[in-house]
Amino acid sequence: MILLVLVVLTAALAAAAPALARAMGRDAGLVLAGGLLALGLTLGISAPWTLGETVDFSVPWLPVLDVALRLRLDGLSLAFGLLVLLVGALVMAYSARYLGSGPCSAFYGLMVFFAAAMLVLVLADDLVLLFVAWEATTLCSFFLITLSGPAGQQPAVRTLLLTAGGGLALLAAVATTVVATGTTQLSQALASPVWSEDPLLASTVALLVMVAAFTKSAQFPFHSWLPDAMAASTPVSAYLHAAAMVKAGIYLLLRFSSTFADVPVWYVGLVGVGLLTALMGALYAMQRTDLKALLAYSTVSQLGFLVATTGIGTSYAVTAAVAHTVAHALFKSALFMLVGVVDHQAGTREIPRLRGLRRAMPVTGVAMAVAALSMAGVPPLLGFISKEKMFAALLEFPGPTWAGVLAGGVGVAAAVLTFAYSGRLVLGAFGGPAEEEPAEGLRRPREAAPSFLVPALVPAAAGVVLGLWGSAVAPLVTTGADAAAGATTTGRGSVTDADLSLWHGLNPELLMSATAIALGTVLVLARHRVDRALVGRRLFPLTGVGVVEGFRTGSIAAGARVSALTGSDAPRRHLAVPLVVLLVLAGVGLTQLDGLPTPQADLTRGVDWLLLALVVVGVVVVVRATSRLGALVVVGLVGFVVALWFVVLGAMDVALTQLLVEVLTVVVGVLVLRRLPRHFAPAPRHRTVGAAALAVGAGAAATAAVLAMTGRRGLSPAGEFFLARAEEETGGTNVVNTILVDFRALDTFGELTVLGIAGVAVVAALSSRRLLPDRAPRTWREGSPVVSPGESAVVARTLARVLAPLTLVVSLWLLWRGHDAPGGGFIGALVGAATLALLFLVARSDSSAPVKVPAALLIGAGVVLCVAVGLAGLVVEGSFLEPFFIDVGDSYVTTALVFDVGVYLTVVGVVVVALQQLGGVLLPGTGPGEDEPEHRMALEEVLDRKESAALAPSSEGAGPGQEQSGQERSGLERSGLERSGQERSGPPGGADGSAGRERTTGGAAR
Repeated sequence: MILLVLVVLTAALAAAAPALARAMGRDAGLVLAGGLLALGLTLGISAPWTLGETVDFSVPWLPVLDVALRLRLDGLSLAFGLLVLLVGALVMAYSARYLGSGPCSAFYGLMVFFAAAMLVLVLADDLVLLFVAWEATTLCSFFLITLSGPAGQQPAVRTLLLTAGGGLALLAAVATTVVATGTTQLSQALASPVWSEDPLLASTVALLVMVAAFTKSAQFPFHSWLPDAMAASTPVSAYLHAAAMVKAGIYLLLRFSSTFADVPVWYVGLVGVGLLTALMGALYAMQRTDLKALLAYSTVSQLGFLVATTGIGTSYAVTAAVAHTVAHALFKSALFMLVGVVDHQAGTREIPRLRGLRRAMPVTGVAMAVAALSMAGVPPLLGFISKEKMFAALLEFPGPTWAGVLAGGVGVAAAVLTFAYSGRLVLGAFGGPAEEEPAEGLRRPREAAPSFLVPALVPAAAGVVLGLWGSAVAPLVTTGADAAAGATTTGRGSVTDADLSLWHGLNPELLMSATAIALGTVLVLARHRVDRALVGRRLFPLTGVGVVEGFRTGSIAAGARVSALTGSDAPRRHLAVPLVVLLVLAGVGLTQLDGLPTPQADLTRGVDWLLLALVVVGVVVVVRATSRLGALVVVGLVGFVVALWFVVLGAMDVALTQLLVEVLTVVVGVLVLRRLPRHFAPAPRHRTVGAAALAVGAGAAATAAVLAMTGRRGLSPAGEFFLARAEEETGGTNVVNTILVDFRALDTFGELTVLGIAGVAVVAALSSRRLLPDRAPRTWREGSPVVSPGESAVVARTLARVLAPLTLVVSLWLLWRGHDAPGGGFIGALVGAATLALLFLVARSDSSAPVKVPAALLIGAGVVLCVAVGLAGLVVEGSFLEPFFIDVGDSYVTTALVFDVGVYLTVVGVVVVALQQLGGVLLPGTGPGEDEPEHRMALEEVLDRKESAALAPSSEGAGPGQEQSGQERSGLERSGLERSGQERSGPPGGADGSAGRERTTGGAAR
């Protein structure tokens, strides 16, 4: 239970972070730091890590799929969990002084959520949960990089592109593993014998896991995102590089290490790519003059060391990897925060512009030197101990002796460059003579306040303390390595003691360390000549960022070319694809399928033929129609016939739904048609014949498929199950509704979410466009009812006063009774939405229409309510969206009813969105401002102005409707809605040429 409490408290801290930031400003970081520190100490104190035990917790999530909220604390997850929480606490405290006085709620919320996602990732013992947490870290990094403003947008997109691609590889690995092992539990899947029985399977999954980890840990060829992400603020970089994001990839490799340790593609790939990345990252770091960019490439290099060491696969190598993970988190978090201090105090991070800061900032200089020496692997720091262990591990590379010597030699070469760029980092900022006056644009440097420095000094000092007192961290490293190396029996031995002492006698790794330090010192002393040889030079013809950007732009261009094939507003081009596919499937079915059931005796009644004839007549009329409005009306009539057919068949729920949908479809359709030409464009005869042949063929194929596959056999076994078990399982007698909100609630929830997204998309799409008149003025004869639609709707408006309250009551009644009788949330919502549509249609104007409810809020409330019901089912019944009963006195209420209320709210919200946006009612926040141009006026104001101009006395020789003000005409021309000829306006007078018998009004009557 302690694991669930830790995860829940971390998530709660993330949820509270924005509110704290709004109330306290940047000082909220101190409170959040205290929270993460308390959680980290709780994790360390409560874990039985000294005994090497594990703590497990599991709550069913999707029991049918064996997916559960499984958490497991062992030595490896403990080590990474402590890094996530404790380093996170230091970065939060640092942020409280690094950030300015501006808004920081998004920053703090994302940073703590990042910590929560990483904590779930390292504790997850379920493959699906692992993947979800993995993707959450990807999204957190993306949003945190974008917070840096326009400069971070493109790097954030490139980072997302690479890391999300790795997420797809991990998804493939997870799916393959679940299918192959038959379980989603991570620990059981890793211990499955299937890996040794099927080498091809093991190699495939190992390769997928490697790709996923390489993208997260910035390994070649996916390394470019990490330096590119330096557009993010320094606290983000410090946390991302030290304890989050990149460490997710290392954790994944260590977790799968023992399972794939003997798979050649695994150890060859990890060692080869890791050493290449270590050497390449160090070389690039030598070229950088920006301290933060130098650290970014140093991270790439150090991660390469970790990947290569993990690939060796021996227990000793895994111990070295865990030890260097701890050391790297300490010195890298300290270095990034100290570089942020230098940038903040001196006004720049560029080495050529920094001189002699050691005198102005002595404490910062000493701390940076200590952390850099740990990164360089100099005794007596923890980085020296872990680097020596990695050297020794590389010599154990599986295969011939020369392979281990080669791997060790490459490691030493990378370590030489590591020492060199570490010296360059410190001496470039703090060496040299101090300048009397700061350069132009810089500040006179001075030591930072203690509250700003302490979070950076702590990890730097910890590297010294743990280097001298390695036994303090040895139990943590030991249990972490045991968990990684002992997940399965590999025959490679067991870790019994992680000896982290400074002196192990004269051995090869000591000689390798001495060589790296000696040669690195030479490069530091000759750093000016090295700089002239490397800085500013292009070592390779391609850059990582250039390749990613080329892939991105190429993908977009290829997508544009593919979409151009169907990029048309003509529905026929879009409908042709599914119809042709249907015909192809029918052809395949006729030739390949056999053994289909024989249809039973004819069950058709006379009324069926009558209704079918009405549908056919309606379809023919629609096809022959030339008016868009006429076609819409006839389509509605056909829908009513289909609803009647459902009544005849006894499907009352479906009939009610069909009837209400048709009503609302006609209303919304008319609102859309106001902005379209009144008549269809004439189509060539050959196109009409082709479309008819395709439609008839597709209809015949669909009819034949239904008859063949159903066989008109009556109820299916699934239908019989629902009829027999619905009341017993759900307490409801309306089988249709119980299927929707009980048995298949997850399907309904998915459809509801899509519906809500569609409503929000309508708001976003139409609110972002200029509010324009629906169509140019038309000329109507004197006395036509559409001249004054407000007066013509008196009867309808009077009836609506009585009908509206009544239908709203009926709407709620249908919602309440849906579990036991025809009705439910969807049907009730359609009735309520139809009521709102009636009120909208009979209103005198759009501005007076009583349809100003917050539609987006309704949609959000409905979806959130459904999620809450789902989570309640998970807590009470152990399964998401599992309904349960709540006793209310002598009766009860099922949570399925609450779920139906969420459906009701969402559906009503979506319909209201359509009325508001298509009908011209502005949503809050989208109305015209005091100084906005004329074309942002509300639609009804534009129409009123047009009608007034049309009714005013016309100029001599001009009929009504011909004269418009220049301002109004320019607005219409901008709208792109003017049409020529008779479609734009009527004749300039009556049939006899007089001008006084016709009146012009804007738009069509509602």
